[in-house]
Amino acid sequence: MAANKRGGRPAKAGGNRDNRKSGTGRSGPRREEVRSGGSDRAGRKPGARPSEQSSARREFTPGRIVKQSDRSAAKPSKKESTGKQGRAEEPKELFVLPPRPKGPVPKRAPFQLMVTKPWDHYALLDMGHGKKLERYGPYVLVRPEPQAMGSPCLDAQVWEQADAVFSGDLEEEGPGRWKYRTALGETWQTHWDDLSFYGRFTAFRHVGFFPEQAAHWAWMEKSLKNAYLGRPPRVLNLFGYSGVASLVAARAGAEVTHVDASKKAVAYGKENQILAGLEGKPIRWIVDDAMKFVQREIRRGNVYDGILLDPPKFGRGPKGEVWQLFEMLPQMLDACRQILSPQARFFTLTAYAMRASYAAFDELMLEVMTGQGGVVETGELMIAEEDGDRRLATSIFTRWRPFKKDEASGIEAENAGEESQNV
Repeated sequence: MAANKRGGRPAKAGGNRDNRKSGTGRSGPRREEVRSGGSDRAGRKPGARPSEQSSARREFTPGRIVKQSDRSAAKPSKKESTGKQGRAEEPKELFVLPPRPKGPVPKRAPFQLMVTKPWDHYALLDMGHGKKLERYGPYVLVRPEPQAMGSPCLDAQVWEQADAVFSGDLEEEGPGRWKYRTALGETWQTHWDDLSFYGRFTAFRHVGFFPEQAAHWAWMEKSLKNAYLGRPPRVLNLFGYSGVASLVAARAGAEVTHVDASKKAVAYGKENQILAGLEGKPIRWIVDDAMKFVQREIRRGNVYDGILLDPPKFGRGPKGEVWQLFEMLPQMLDACRQILSPQARFFTLTAYAMRASYAAFDELMLEVMTGQGGVVETGELMIAEEDGDRRLATSIFTRWRPFKKDEASGIEAENAGEESQNV
């Protein structure tokens, strides 16, 4: 693939943001499905029944929608109740989780740190003063990083020799521009654990993949290889971006459904699949609204053995659809729970809203997965410096998984110990 030369002029930002999620995951009713490897919906072969559990169609059963006015009798002020045109605005509707089914409550695992260590094509070289210095394959880059609150350890001259520097909004979704010492290609070939894919300069400071996710990739690959379901595991990757996680799952033997609102992001994924030599693996690349896709899967009776959910904090789709993480996440988790198979191996959420509390995400996952049993593990993804003892916190994660053998008693004892210390 020929690389376009870039010499300091930023890429033009279109209607979809060319960033981590390249959209909101909510792109309206139009969708595009591209099948690879001959798989049908949810990774099944053509002609297979909709679900191993039941042939009956299931309806989407969300929680109650409660208007704010139902919760409070206070009347809004005239300024609050009128829009730009002076018309009264409808009360915002809030999602309320439905009553949880009877059954075991998931056990709470101790807080975890999942640390990604450097590899030959990536390293965190230094950080501080709101920036990070990283090596991506042949290039050394400087990017904003609000979590880098300390001071740099390397000389300023090392930072000044970077091949590219991104300047702009410090927020994850904020636009800006790349400045290059010399003209560079828009993309470059890179890899993780012998899995090849493209790195690329985007208009939103991202580079086509997230190295901190390598800790999740390794954990997921091991889980899928040890699934022993008597059939290929089925994995759904929502807000899948450039598809590296989808490629890892496919390499581990899973039938993968990859969903993203951005045609550009899905195109990146297809390019990565070809570069990785995994054209024959069953990956469905779908451009669709994530929430609407999950609701349709519920009605179809399709289920998955693993779900990856990596939504942005905020974004807009091509038709003006809005994604708000804190407002819409409970409904999304509740919908995803309904398409987990009885043999499910994991349900993983990653959130880059680092100003939020990890405990809040932990509590939400516990509430959603009540009745399912198993374990909820919550913590932070971090990157270790190449030649130092420091670690950079990048995101919060929470995930549900079933119990391992002889695990329940140990986690119960740990939880009891923590509670007794806090009394």
